[in-house]
Amino acid sequence: MARRKSYLEEFKRDAVDLVRSSKDRTLTDIAHSLGIHLETLRNWVRDDEARVRAADGGGEAGMTPDEKEELKRLRRENARLKEDNEILRKAAAYFARETTR
Repeated sequence: MARRKSYLEEFKRDAVDLVRSSKDRTLTDIAHSLGIHLETLRNWVRDDEARVRAADGGGEAGMTPDEKEELKRLRRENARLKEDNEILRKAAAYFARETTR
């Protein structure tokens, strides 16, 4: 069974930054120069792209239609629950005023 190497997050970020900034070098060349497997570097770049998309709110691009529908449903439900919470908060404040008189 192969042992998995553990890399520091800083090393991963630096490797991804190197890929992004090196327009004239291939991914294979960069992986070889860093002494890591090509697929490892490719996974780091892919993970970083997903993280950036999610941070920008564009995380829906890689979702299946079912996942997008579920996300829409959950967002509607979340909005309704926030509204219910707000109503309950205002009611609690109102009744707290009534009991102190």
